[in-house]
Amino acid sequence: MSQLALMGFDANMTLGHTKGVDILVSDPKSNKMFKLEVKTRYNQPLINSTFFGRNLEWHMSSKNEIADKNLFYCFVDIAKDTNIFRFFIVSSGIVARYVKERHYTYLNAHPKVKNTDLRFFRLAVDDVLVSFPKLMAEKFENNWSFNQ
Repeated sequence: MSQLALMGFDANMTLGHTKGVDILVSDPKSNKMFKLEVKTRYNQPLINSTFFGRNLEWHMSSKNEIADKNLFYCFVDIAKDTNIFRFFIVSSGIVARYVKERHYTYLNAHPKVKNTDLRFFRLAVDDVLVSFPKLMAEKFENNWSFNQ
């Protein structure tokens, strides 16, 4: 919320009273309202995957496969040793498409794996060619404009 305030937004926590939304955001310049869901990873190393390359990864669920034009995700990466916070702002449309496509691609490639509610959202940290198209972390880092 402090980052939103520094960027000139008005932000209010929902305190768990609004399902799937952590912060309600108002942009006084455009008079637009947004919903923000925060996902955090703390003290986790980069994931190095054959399929996805080096990436930051957050746990999601099947509920994140649904897009809402006014919903954005703030993916936060917190490093324990340096207390550095990195923020990645991504629209729910991009998240929903990614989570759904990658989950079902994985299931099709591994037919013996049981389908569960667990999903992953990944942001690539390098441009090494891998099996799947990637979402590059640098595109979304500190993207407080909410334009995607």
